[in-house]
This record gives sequence, C-alpha cells and structure tokens, in this order.
Amino acid sequence: MSNYLPIYSPFDRSLLAELPLDDWNVIDRRLDEAARLHAEGSPLPKYRRIEILERLATVMLRERENLARIAVEEGGKPWNDTLVEINRAIQGVKYAITALSTLSGEEIPMGLTPAAEGKFAVTFREPAGPVLGISAFNHPVNLVIHQAIPAVAAGCPAIIKPALTTPRSCYRIAELLYESGLPEEWCRVILCDNELTSLMAADSRISFLSFIGSAQVGWRLRTNLAPGVRCSLEHGGAAPVIIDETADIAKIAPLLAKGGFYHAGQVCVSVQRVFAPKTRYAELAEAVAAIGDLYTVGNPLEPATDVGPLISTSARDKVKEWIEEAVKGGGKIIGNYLENKGDVPETCLPPAVMLNPPEQARISREEIFGPVIAIYSYDSPDEAIIRANNVKYVFQSAVFTENLKFAFEAGRRLNATAVIINDHTAFRTDWMPFGGRGVSGEGTGGIGYALQDYTNEKMLVFSM
Repeated sequence: MSNYLPIYSPFDRSLLAELPLDDWNVIDRRLDEAARLHAEGSPLPKYRRIEILERLATVMLRERENLARIAVEEGGKPWNDTLVEINRAIQGVKYAITALSTLSGEEIPMGLTPAAEGKFAVTFREPAGPVLGISAFNHPVNLVIHQAIPAVAAGCPAIIKPALTTPRSCYRIAELLYESGLPEEWCRVILCDNELTSLMAADSRISFLSFIGSAQVGWRLRTNLAPGVRCSLEHGGAAPVIIDETADIAKIAPLLAKGGFYHAGQVCVSVQRVFAPKTRYAELAEAVAAIGDLYTVGNPLEPATDVGPLISTSARDKVKEWIEEAVKGGGKIIGNYLENKGDVPETCLPPAVMLNPPEQARISREEIFGPVIAIYSYDSPDEAIIRANNVKYVFQSAVFTENLKFAFEAGRRLNATAVIINDHTAFRTDWMPFGGRGVSGEGTGGIGYALQDYTNEKMLVFSM
C-alpha cells in the first residue's frame, strides 16, 4: 500500500480525497501517548468533559449538513437517511452526558459478620485505560460517536481507526472535538492498513478494544489481544422475521421494505429472512416487492433517492452472485429486479424480493449485506421458529402478530439478543442494549453500556 490512501465515491467512483496513511512509528507514538495519559492518573475533570460534549453537540448541529455531505459522498447512504444518522449522532453525544452524570457506584454492606464490624465500603468507577475503536463504513458518523464519545466521557484516551472507505467522517468528528475543547492527545485518528491494525489491536498498551465489522476479522483480533485487554465485538447477522396469520400485511410491508432496503441492505440487523404462513407468503412478497419497485435507486446526494450504491463493486458483485445462486437453486424473484437492465446505475442494485430460496443457499445462511429480502413459507409457527434459529448468527429478530400469546412465545424461543414485536429488525435507539452473540459478537453496544465498558469498578473499604 502506498503512503496515501485514495478515497472514492461508491456511487460514481470519483476521487474524493487522498489521505496520508500512518506507519508504525506514528502508531507507536500514539500508543505511548495514550498509555502515558492514563498512567498520569489525572484525566480531564468530569465537568470539563461535560462542557466539551455540550459544545460538541452544538457544533455538530451547526455542521449537520456538512457532516451529512461528507458521509454521503464516501459512504453512499442516501441523503435523507444520513441526516437521520447525524441527528442520532448528536443525540448520542447528549446521551453520553446523561450517562456520565449518572455513572456511580454503591455502598457494600458491612457489619454482617464480626470480622466486618466497624467497616464501611463503597465502590466507584474509574477510567479503564486507552480505548482502541475500529469502525465500519456503514454509519461513518454514528459509529465513531458510539466508540469515541463514551471514551471521552469516561476519561479514557481514545484511538479511532475508521474504515478505509469512509475515514473523512471520522476525521471531521475529531476536528469538531478539538474545536469543542478536547486536547488532541485525548482522541487520535489512525489511518493504516489491515496488518498494522492487527498489530495495534494486539498491543498491551490498550485496555479495551471496540470492534465493529466482519466476524472473520473481529474474532481473529480477539484471539490476539494482550492479556487483560477486554473487548466488545459487533458483527453482522441474517436477521429473521416471523409473520403469523393475524398480521396486517398492508401495515407491515412498508416496515419490512424499509428494514431490508435501507442503506441498500448494508446494516448488521437488516431484514433478510422473512417467514410467513403458506397461505399468506406470496401475498406478502408481492406487497413488499411492489414497494421496493417504487423506490428510487441512484445518486445518494439526491433527496429523492431511497437506495444508494453498494460500498464497492466487489460488494455489489457478491450480492448479484448470491441472488443468481439462489435462483438457480429454485428461488423465485418477485418484482422488477430482473427487468432493471439499464435503469439502475452500475454501482447500485435495485431492491430484490425472493420467494423460497433453498435452505442451503448462501442467501439463506449468511449475511448478504445487500438490498435483498428472502420470504419463506411455513406450515406451522413452531416450524418457523426452528427454521429462523437455524443459522449461526444471533442478533436482532422480529415478530409481527396481533396474538399476544404468540408474541411472548416467539420472543422466548427465538435465538436473538432482541426480539422486536411489530416493527422491523433494524429498529434501534442509542440508549438500548445492542449487540450480537455467538458468531455475531460479544459484549453490549449502546452509549451507556460502552461507558460502563470503558470504566472499571474500584472498592474502598474504611475501618472506622
């Protein structure tokens, strides 16, 4: 890799910037700097951190459209959806202030035995140490907020390594943090190749690794962590949805379409596998496909665009290959996907709905990360739950029903970290617990949960 990294628009492949890559000498200095800051034991006082975050929320609101433009240009998420991301990011900064304001310990009961008589014990939380955040491309502003801002709030030095396709958003957030009063040494951005990223993640000078990205990379990084280094891993899924006989198809079809086609399906909890009764699955597929056919596919900077490009041509080609594989295996495409020969820009794919692709097809077993929804028929709800669980990924799932008993039954039996009732699988707020387990990840995301991760509990015991 050269000393500069070209950043291209995923939509028209135009060159957006050439950014300098950091070598190990730079990374080594940053790691030393972060370790020294933590070892000095005098983090920024809480009131200063709060002041900095309050100013950051203000300047991000001022910069809202500029942040959106940068993110759309390099990431390809449509303009209106990106504005929603920026709004969420601003709210995330505000929530970090709230979470910091309520971060506390507890009194530990003493005097329960003769040996504990005359003792008084309390706990409090203190910064865990340098945090390394390795981020993904699909939410280039909000993911950086989720990794960097809890570190700032906790009083931990942060090193953020953005995705190589979307680093400009990360750099801009760092600049706004500095403008808001954060000394630069407390949050550094590192842009480097995968080999150096692995070395950085394995370094004993970090205390916590926050990784958002592919399972293959995340689990490999975890195996190489230095002793005592903790981590959170957020990977992808193949999110299942179960529809029962009581669900209103007219109401749920738009929700499924949004959950599956949002950001061209490049979301870790995107709707991918939908199970519907045999008497209703064709009707549901037609309804979802009809909505997808109305979506505008193209330039993400245009406010009218619903579905933008895939992040790369290789990502687009992979999705096409998986669709073709499933069709050859007996899956049936519903809607206009096959008819869109010249109407859709080369870097994009139109939304696709498929009926009953084979269970062994990759679209049925792996995360496709593209604008594709597979709809399967089932004979009984019990069968649907068993088939929904028959993948290695465990993340969010959804159930659409007017039957309260079935909602609880499916919620109990589905193998998931969250079961969303009567909304799509991609629903999320930034204060709720969020994350996968098993192959899909480890630990819990969310601003407040990250703040807990980035701090350690310490106990003081007084003899009275």
